[in-house]
Amino acid sequence: MNTTKPKEPLQKITVEVPKALLSAAQEETGKGITQTLTEGLEKLKANRSYKKLLALEGPIDLDLNMVKLREDRVHS
Repeated sequence: MNTTKPKEPLQKITVEVPKALLSAAQEETGKGITQTLTEGLEKLKANRSYKKLLALEGPIDLDLNMVKLREDRVHS
């Protein structure tokens, strides 16, 4: 049980979800109900941001130096 104070306010809810869906989700995460549902909600939120990024049009010049990036990886 998490005994540390949450970083943001929590809201207690009661939901009805298909038992098989919840079981499958918990098997996937290996976590409890609250943690599994929280992870799912976080993924939905991230999906929205991903869709906004995909909607951006035009080329993006990253100006990457692959040699320097590889050197950084070796020296890290």
